[in-house]
Amino acid sequence: MEYLHTMVRVADLDKALAFYVDTFGLRETRRVENEKGRFTLVFLAAPGDYDTALETKAPQVELTYNWDPETYSGGRNFGHLAYQVDDIYAFCARLQDKGVTINRPPRDGYMAFVKSPDGISIEILQKGEAKAPQEPWASMENTGSW
Repeated sequence: MEYLHTMVRVADLDKALAFYVDTFGLRETRRVENEKGRFTLVFLAAPGDYDTALETKAPQVELTYNWDPETYSGGRNFGHLAYQVDDIYAFCARLQDKGVTINRPPRDGYMAFVKSPDGISIEILQKGEAKAPQEPWASMENTGSW
């Protein structure tokens, strides 16, 4: 058995790519435009998984954009995506500088949550041991749901 990808439906492909690629830092590995099915698939990999994803097509996130408008709900029911980062404080600060709300700040130096424009929860985990608690994160309250 081999893990391939997680599919997330998105309402606005440009907005989703701005978040996942420009803000969050994933890299596009391939794109499929299907005129007959009226959808676009965009596959994304974390920078550390990029070469592996090009070779094996795993592990990735598949953004599915249906050309005919639909309303998607239940992002919280989906669960969440999870990514490990080298410096959770620097990563969260970069997201925050780009206008992303840190729904669950990394108060413990180990875990944070944000949401994509389509309401998908994304868990951010510190690689290795937790960092020492640090302001402004240590005293920051949760915002919304995650």
